[in-house]
Amino acid sequence: MIAHLCGELRRVDADYVVVDVGGVGYKVYTPLCVRAQLPNLGEKVSLLITTVVREDSITLYGFTEEAQQQIFELMIGVSGVGPRLALNILSIMSVEQIVCAISNDGFTELSKVPGIGTKTAQRIVLELKEKMTALGWTPETRSAQSAELRVVDDAVEGLVALGYSRSDARAAVQKVIGEQPGSSTSSLVTAALKLLSKS
Repeated sequence: MIAHLCGELRRVDADYVVVDVGGVGYKVYTPLCVRAQLPNLGEKVSLLITTVVREDSITLYGFTEEAQQQIFELMIGVSGVGPRLALNILSIMSVEQIVCAISNDGFTELSKVPGIGTKTAQRIVLELKEKMTALGWTPETRSAQSAELRVVDDAVEGLVALGYSRSDARAAVQKVIGEQPGSSTSSLVTAALKLLSKS
């Protein structure tokens, strides 16, 4: 099973990307939120991978955040929700919106996603509400995590504006936030610049 891919981004299509790892191109299906975070073609990219094996195929699905991957894996465990439909949900709704909808029995929000009827939306809420609670996922906790992600993204964009590649910028910022959780955007940029100047 492939759990992680790190290589050169070679192609971005409507619903998948191709990552070159050691001369082998891996076709990875991704939600829209992941494609929006990708670096430029030819740059290094790192994706978390969920491998779905069926009798006639082995398909890879890629994510940039553990929460996206966990939501996806929970979704495809629901009867009537396949990988493509789970990707559609993640393309239209953020992780925070999905958690909020399921936590608040908001099946009407889920039913607005193309391909999901009322019964399927109700089934998703029914089957995943307790599982999300067990994971400690509530609208409040996800909101706090989202705020930290925004700080990280802002710091990455700041470094890109200074001329660093997106992959190098994100790697440096992630290293800093791991050592200094709760840092402000300016603090992250300053610390990341020191790291990047040493490399």
